[in-house]
Amino acid sequence: MTRIPPVALIGLFFTGLYFFMAIFAPLIAPYSMTEIVGDVWEPSSSEHWLGTDNIGRDLLTRMIYGGRTTIFIATAATILSFTLGSILGFTAAVVGGWVDQAMSRFVDLIMSIPTLIFALVVLSVMPVTLLILILVMGLLDSTRVYRLARAVAVDINVMDFVEAAKLRGEGRRWIIFREIMPNALSPLVAEMGLRFIFAVLFVSTLSFLGLGVQPPNADWGGIVKENKDGIVYGIPAALVPAVAIATLAISVNLVADWVLNRTTSLKGGRG
Repeated sequence: MTRIPPVALIGLFFTGLYFFMAIFAPLIAPYSMTEIVGDVWEPSSSEHWLGTDNIGRDLLTRMIYGGRTTIFIATAATILSFTLGSILGFTAAVVGGWVDQAMSRFVDLIMSIPTLIFALVVLSVMPVTLLILILVMGLLDSTRVYRLARAVAVDINVMDFVEAAKLRGEGRRWIIFREIMPNALSPLVAEMGLRFIFAVLFVSTLSFLGLGVQPPNADWGGIVKENKDGIVYGIPAALVPAVAIATLAISVNLVADWVLNRTTSLKGGRG
């Protein structure tokens, strides 16, 4: 049995811890998300382990619920972007011709617009709900996944086992899902970790700018925005979610690197 490297174990531990807290937030959080339990920016104590926020809510509770919202949006957007981007990328590589050219040029057009500006324009004219956030983030990020999936699929599509499947008369669906997809998982899994972290940072940025998760719901970017004025007075409330975002980013990257190292070799397709 292959031993898991210590750095990967650290990444797995912190990633699992954050997801565990996100899933069981209502059972773990000591208070209600919107309950005012003390004075403004109280220091940490036995009752409030991380102190209170800018209006006296328990910061630990806000962090737990904020992590739940942040991780849920980032996970849903990542799944959407990889499902859409990888299938379209594989399809473009297998079909080729004008279909490939049309899809690729459309993706180039979307990618030429800065992602944050595109999202800000769209969200400024639409109701900012969790569903809209997930759709906007997932669709914009699917362009990056499309380019990677297409590039990987183009190389796999000319390999012997794929050519053999074509000679057997297998259809395009078989080629995409049974021949190309299993052999493209390695770079896609590694990229999924990076895109998940990008989604966490993206939704946090949108919330900090006021176009992300809306009050009274909490997310890590919104908590930074709510407590940023306290930094001037030495209040660390705004730094706590920043540390959480950084810790999650490092942990997921450690896990993604380990998975990539485990799955780097191409495997032949199914007969």
